[in-house]
Amino acid sequence: MKKWKSLLALICLIWFIFGVFLFANIGYKYIGKSYFDTDDFGFNLEQFEEELGPYVLNVPKADELKKKLTVSQEEIEEHRNRYGSFGNQVENIRQQYEAQIQEAIANKADELKAKLEAERDDKIKDITKNFEDDEYVKTKVMKEKEAVIDEYIAAARREAKNFKKSFNYFSYELVNTENGKKYVSGDVSEDLAYKVEYTAQKPLRTWNISEGLNGISHQAYVYINTDREFTDEHTYVDEDRGMFTDSIKTEEVATSPYEENPTIAQEYTYTGTIAITKSSFLSMGNEEDYNKFKRNQYVYSFIWLTSLVAAFIAWRWRKSIITISIWGDFEAKLKKLRFDWQVTSVFLTGIVYWLSFYLLFEPIEYQYHSNYVEFIAQFLTSMVVMSILGIAFFIQAIWLYRRINTLDELGRNLRESYLWHLGDSIADLFLNRSIALHSIVVVAAAFFGGGSFVASMVNGGFPVLVFGVCGIVGVPAFVVFLSRMGYLNRIMKDTEDMAEGRLNRDVKVKGKSPLAKHAENLNHLREGVRTSMHEQAKSERLKTELITNVSHDLRTPLTSIITYTDLLKKPDLTEEERKQYIHILDKKSDRLKVLIEDLFEVSKMASGNIELHRSRVDLTQLVQQAVGEHEEDLAKQRLDLRMTMPPESIYAYVDGQKWWRLIDNLIVNVLKYALEGTRVYVTLKRHANGEAEFTVKNVAKYEISENADELFERFKRADASRHTEGSGLGLAIAQSIVDLHGARMSIEVDGDLFKVIVTIPTV
Repeated sequence: MKKWKSLLALICLIWFIFGVFLFANIGYKYIGKSYFDTDDFGFNLEQFEEELGPYVLNVPKADELKKKLTVSQEEIEEHRNRYGSFGNQVENIRQQYEAQIQEAIANKADELKAKLEAERDDKIKDITKNFEDDEYVKTKVMKEKEAVIDEYIAAARREAKNFKKSFNYFSYELVNTENGKKYVSGDVSEDLAYKVEYTAQKPLRTWNISEGLNGISHQAYVYINTDREFTDEHTYVDEDRGMFTDSIKTEEVATSPYEENPTIAQEYTYTGTIAITKSSFLSMGNEEDYNKFKRNQYVYSFIWLTSLVAAFIAWRWRKSIITISIWGDFEAKLKKLRFDWQVTSVFLTGIVYWLSFYLLFEPIEYQYHSNYVEFIAQFLTSMVVMSILGIAFFIQAIWLYRRINTLDELGRNLRESYLWHLGDSIADLFLNRSIALHSIVVVAAAFFGGGSFVASMVNGGFPVLVFGVCGIVGVPAFVVFLSRMGYLNRIMKDTEDMAEGRLNRDVKVKGKSPLAKHAENLNHLREGVRTSMHEQAKSERLKTELITNVSHDLRTPLTSIITYTDLLKKPDLTEEERKQYIHILDKKSDRLKVLIEDLFEVSKMASGNIELHRSRVDLTQLVQQAVGEHEEDLAKQRLDLRMTMPPESIYAYVDGQKWWRLIDNLIVNVLKYALEGTRVYVTLKRHANGEAEFTVKNVAKYEISENADELFERFKRADASRHTEGSGLGLAIAQSIVDLHGARMSIEVDGDLFKVIVTIPTV
């Protein structure tokens, strides 16, 4: 029941919208109006008012019009030069008769020859007189105008009969405002269906010449109503001068007969009444139009009243429309489509639904059926079609609303639409303007060439211009396109080889096109992949070495601790041996403790999980103190320390404790790996760019690998056999301290010469 209620409410909404459509389009024609207010009747009345003067009230007489005729000098010149200049006219006559005269001579028809020559000479004389005597030309022009007037008067009399027959249902009682003459036709005092009054303020204005007269020649209409000249190239026949072909300038000077010829076309005004009785109007064959208007009034009134009732029902049940639940499977299928497909479906259905209004409106407004059964059947059929289309449109619109009933859903559906992806594709096209320009040029050339060729073929002409343009523009564009496509295929093949791991060959770079730039980028990417693979292999190797070194460095003291602990368990140990074992255990425990603490510290520094306490520190004093603590140790190792310090203090914002640890680790590294009997150089200086440089340089006792950067790795030692004391974390900790301070640290190796350089900004 709820489903049928929703469907009925939707049908009521459709009927209300149709009623609103009809009211907006034709309500003004029928509400409070009669048939005599329609455009059809208004046209008939206007035609009657316009032709009443020329055919009935103000019929001109030929003699009166002829008396008003005048011939101007311009008209004389126009007639004189109508067929060209004097020389052109004479030459035309000679050429016209020359062939005939030569034919007569060839046939030895002397009499015909003499007749033709006489005709030719007479016409030449007439042309000569036209150019010599204005009065001669004026007489000709006047005769032409009088002939035109006679022709017009004859045509006006014929049209007057048709006018009276067509409009005899009009009655009138009119008075000429100039002479007071009264004109009466019919009775304007009967039971009238329509009446219009003309007063002195708003009189009936009529002319004595009809602009709509089609029963006379074009030339007659021009002479009476306007001064118009002919245009284009015409062939004329003149009784006196024969046949002429010439181009004559044309221009329409005026359209109002009164403005152009006030002596011929004249306006008259009348007061009075024009009326129509209902009986006379219907008796003249107007009954069908009248009844159609009344029928339309009743039908439209019914539609508008029922649409108001339908609007009330639809409003009461509006919630059931929104929650309508028919064709649920189809709704689920539509949701699987992209958003813009569903919008397009709603839009197209809405267009067809809107057009169905005209399908239903057309038979009601413009078709009249004496067979009401046929009319009602057609009306109901159209209504069913409109309802089905309306239901389809509104249900799809409701489904669309449910799909995007929140801003988030609307945004999500928009981002998933085809148009959105198309916009992204177009935006991606313009990421490289050169490619975008090339694409547009190629597509435009293809469309222009193809469209021009098809248009030329359709018009039936030989497309020489099209072939020329295609040869100049299309062929080069086609060649460039094929070349670029071939290069693109080569790049794609090389890219495929790279994806399969074949990185030993560069992608060929040709020219400076975007494809060449892309090939160059692919080569950079290939180098990056190769470097990454190398670094990955190196990382795996270092990881293995790290695990091995950690295991070794932790196991060595731990093994000693376990061994000497077991020895201490022996009951027959002397006191001296027991003390010696305890000393070894203490030493190995301290080493294990230092190793573990260093490992934790370097891990914390590498992860950045450590807090720095920066302050303004005198680096000169700090280096002197830190190095000074190891002077005795350096002397024991027979290492000759050479320090070079600046005369002034150098300051930097650092964590003093961490920076002390950095210097200490570097000096301890020297103690462990410097060759005995050599010099150790410690230098601190300020550069011109405001940076301080701390350098430690010594000669190594062990052979150092060419890849000195590996010494920064944890547990990495120059002593590969790992016979020296230490954790192998000194340089790793130093590097972490430098990184935390935003400074720089590097190692340089030249044979056995080992050099560490630390650079930091000063203040």
